[in-house]
Amino acid sequence: MSTEALLSARKLTKRFGGLAAVQDVTLDLWRERIHAVIGPNGAGKSTLTNLLSGDIAPSTGTVALGGRDVTGWSPERISRAGLGRSYQKTNIFLPFTVWENIRLAAQSRTPHALRWLTLADSVGAANERAERALELAGLQHRRGHVAAASSHGEQRQLEIAMTLATGPQVLLLDEPLAGMGTAEAERMVQLLLRLKKEHAIMLVEHDMDAVFTLADHLTVMVNGQVIASGTPAQVRADANVQSAYLGEEEEHG
Repeated sequence: MSTEALLSARKLTKRFGGLAAVQDVTLDLWRERIHAVIGPNGAGKSTLTNLLSGDIAPSTGTVALGGRDVTGWSPERISRAGLGRSYQKTNIFLPFTVWENIRLAAQSRTPHALRWLTLADSVGAANERAERALELAGLQHRRGHVAAASSHGEQRQLEIAMTLATGPQVLLLDEPLAGMGTAEAERMVQLLLRLKKEHAIMLVEHDMDAVFTLADHLTVMVNGQVIASGTPAQVRADANVQSAYLGEEEEHG
């Protein structure tokens, strides 16, 4: 593991009027580690993800990516600097094939990506990135299939593959296992374990079995604030977490 975090947030706060949706959140994301953020609905997890990706600007606090202060940068600029994210709602081109979706994402990182008359070596580089993303995501067998005809789990894999094709160092994954059956969820868990080897990953997820299988570090949020942060064992043993979240999950089980 590198000695410097790939992404660092310091005292991030986002206020909407008088409401602090996120308040004084500090975290670090490291290569070869999965950092899970958990908490009940309304805890501020999605707002935190949007702050890190630049989709919304913080009221106060800072975000650094690869050692550079990216606070206030646009989502596109942050993405090009090495951050990729997935959303709760799958964001793919349904009429296109799996390969076409991934290749389009890869082409977005070539110089003059929107020019149709582009250099062959740029196309070749994009194709190489697309091939690697296809393989990493385990979708080679679905290469020529139309995305709309793919299962829910395969569509989630495809969205991650498209993110990988842009060459990120940091991945923010918002509920990648949502709506999956047991077999699809297991494939996603294996995919995330493969991606961990080359990326820093922040995982927002409600599937506690998957979280405790995957996470090297856990941050627990309630009402926009961090109430606990540490290893899965430390968090599981935390009395505040048990009463505020894990105990509630077990009761409704």
